Amino acid sequence: MADEVSLKDVADTAGVSLATASRALRGLSTVAPATRQRVELAARRLGYVASFNASSFASRKTNSIGFIVPYVDRWFFSKVIVNAEQELRRYGLDLVLYSVGLEEEQRRRFFTELPVRRRVDALAVLCLPLRESEIAALELLRIPVATLGTRVGDHPCVRIDDHAAATTAVRHLINLGHRDIAIITGQANVDLGFTSSGDRVNAYQDTLLAAGIEPDPRWRVDGDFTAASGDHAMSQLLSRSPLPTAVFAASDEMAFGALGSLRRHGMRVPEDLSLIGFDDHELAEPLELTTVSQPVPEQGRLLGRLLLEQLSGTAGQHDIVLPTHLAVRRSTARRLPS
Repeated sequence: MADEVSLKDVADTAGVSLATASRALRGLSTVAPATRQRVELAARRLGYVASFNASSFASRKTNSIGFIVPYVDRWFFSKVIVNAEQELRRYGLDLVLYSVGLEEEQRRRFFTELPVRRRVDALAVLCLPLRESEIAALELLRIPVATLGTRVGDHPCVRIDDHAAATTAVRHLINLGHRDIAIITGQANVDLGFTSSGDRVNAYQDTLLAAGIEPDPRWRVDGDFTAASGDHAMSQLLSRSPLPTAVFAASDEMAFGALGSLRRHGMRVPEDLSLIGFDDHELAEPLELTTVSQPVPEQGRLLGRLLLEQLSGTAGQHDIVLPTHLAVRRSTARRLPS
């Protein structure tokens, strides 16, 4: 548990004094950047969060934290929300969800009316790049804001490096001898402006080009991060000639749909086609899906901590980039000679 780790533990791990550790985690300019980075890394590894109590939250009025989300029914968002809520409830704070939805009018109305006004003490924005007018509207609330996935101004953020993670996925397929590599993107709904989807597509293209492979536009199909869209996208790919030998799906849920389509078409994975996903969904292992594993529960917990730190005036970490790794399973294999 995070509250079992003391500030002294962080200081000892980082090799600094208790006072320096405290100043570093509060983001004071009197601490050298390299020292602050070392302390923040030690705090992150140990799972340290400042020791909060009722008196710490001087500005707390509602005991509620607002979460602005594009969806409430997707696996990634539900995992993040559950883990953030567990962190916040430890300190008596409730979580209130606000879904902006997919419709432009719904989003415009939300940021015009701002139903969060006077109802929450802080806000979390999940994977939603905000426009200048929307950022300005939130700034007028004068409450702490933290983000997940996409940086918004100077507000603290928890994220992964989507470009680097997707590069790992595509490079894995190339190292297995594949050159005819397709992609199922998450860009069917581009209006929300998700940066992660664009970063993963750019990584796919950049990695192919770096290996001397020209991306084939016939082998790009857009999905919307759902299993149904992955099924439809794979069916589209299988109707084209020639067929790719490998497919990178930009989310595991789309990969699950792709698996269903492949089986209906009598295709074997990985004998006929290699498939790799992104996320490490809890079903990825039983379905033997090779995927890029990102620490989704940890992102939720750290997002909760960033909000707690801001409310207590101890904010120190502003841009937390968590590592990802490749989980190799049976859905990918070396390309066999034709």
